[in-house]
Amino acid sequence: MKNAPLPIKMDSTSNGEFSPPHLSLREKQVNQLACHRLNLNAGKLGLDRRTFLQTSCAAATTLLCANKVNAAFGQTGGFYELAKESAMEETVSDSVLKGEEFIFDIQGHFVDPKGRWLHQVPADANPFSSMPGADCPLAELPTDRSYLQCLGPEQFIKDVFLDSDTQMMVLSFVPSRREAEPLTIEEADATRQIIEQLDGDHRLLLHGRVNPNQDGDLQGMDELAEKWQVSAWKTYTQWGPEGNGFFLHDDVGLTFIEKARTLGIRNICIHKGIPFGAQSYQHSLCSDIGIVARRYPDVNFIIYHSGFDPAVEERAFASGSNRAGVDSLVRSLLENQIAPNTNVYAELGSTWRYVMRHPDQAAHLLGKLLKYVGENNVLWGTDSIWYGSPQDQIQAMRAFQISQAFQDQYGYPALTRDLKARIFGLNAIKPYQISLDEVSQMMSRDRIALNKEEYRNHPTPHFQTYGPKTRREFLNLLKWQS
Repeated sequence: MKNAPLPIKMDSTSNGEFSPPHLSLREKQVNQLACHRLNLNAGKLGLDRRTFLQTSCAAATTLLCANKVNAAFGQTGGFYELAKESAMEETVSDSVLKGEEFIFDIQGHFVDPKGRWLHQVPADANPFSSMPGADCPLAELPTDRSYLQCLGPEQFIKDVFLDSDTQMMVLSFVPSRREAEPLTIEEADATRQIIEQLDGDHRLLLHGRVNPNQDGDLQGMDELAEKWQVSAWKTYTQWGPEGNGFFLHDDVGLTFIEKARTLGIRNICIHKGIPFGAQSYQHSLCSDIGIVARRYPDVNFIIYHSGFDPAVEERAFASGSNRAGVDSLVRSLLENQIAPNTNVYAELGSTWRYVMRHPDQAAHLLGKLLKYVGENNVLWGTDSIWYGSPQDQIQAMRAFQISQAFQDQYGYPALTRDLKARIFGLNAIKPYQISLDEVSQMMSRDRIALNKEEYRNHPTPHFQTYGPKTRREFLNLLKWQS
């Protein structure tokens, strides 16, 4: 029972950048109650469990269980706004958990199962083999290390574009030495070409990974811009080949920004928060963001993870506070007089997935970002494929609401459908210079849309995650990203 999959995955999975958390008693009780109620409700409707899991009623059942347990533990700052009938009546659950929003996920990942990074791996090693999901059907292919197909482009396309409501995605990168990238720009472009063959070239954009404190990365920006036509740069200020990070207002950071401006690609995506263990913690903070945002008002600084740190409990922002996490970003914006809805954006990859099981933290985190970064500048990201299909994150966001008490006390906005639609995709249109009318027309008639329509007749969602769930799995993953 305890290992049975849930349609809303509130487990300990991480994206490989932080050690998987231990679930609290409250979180365990949510999962236990949800398992019980899912079986009970499936029986009442005369459905087997697997069939029931594919309905929105199953997702609603899980979220209602979260409400019940969270309230019993005094966690009422946020909640999932669902009628109790949604657990059994699909028209009621669909009214909240289904939608027609434009969903543009600006942080996606996958590992190339045949990539050159495998040349750095000992012949007898099996990287990622202990990760949940490494036994997907694709692992039956008769090739060495075939289980890596479970993290490759075919599974990526299914999880993202068939099993979720995601319509566009930006494929991103992880920090590594140039010779050991789990995904190179060439391999990422190969996935873009697979999607192009499905008439979906408009659906997948690429980052260009740049760590300016590593030899060759600054010089490689010209090729990334001209040959690979990246839509944004991705950098990790905490990372360095010798373990030393950098600030964006350091000489090397300013050189990077200036070159981005010269090349005409003015979206700079910066990993902030989610510290990398022994690497320089100070560079994971957002103290440099307000400085460069003020200096370069013509550059879009997109803060990945919004500065969130899993070790820091999110609370209301207090003036004079020296707390890390999202407060680090808020403080930097205020100190440098960066107004909301200008050139700093906050991205939610892994951040929302982590806090969606902590309703008070989720309410504070979203409330602060919307208040200080701006209602037009909070961007959707999921960090999938590490969390499997992002559909559960989408459903949880559709249902989540900040309590009236928190709205009144802290000045947070209500999460209206209009505001959520902006977060899901409309806000990203501006920095990525997308014509929504144009891409909507193309997406309505491409082969991905046709494949999805056919797939919906016989869907096969798996409700599994791929990222590490234990410290041992996390440490194993780190070995192959060094």
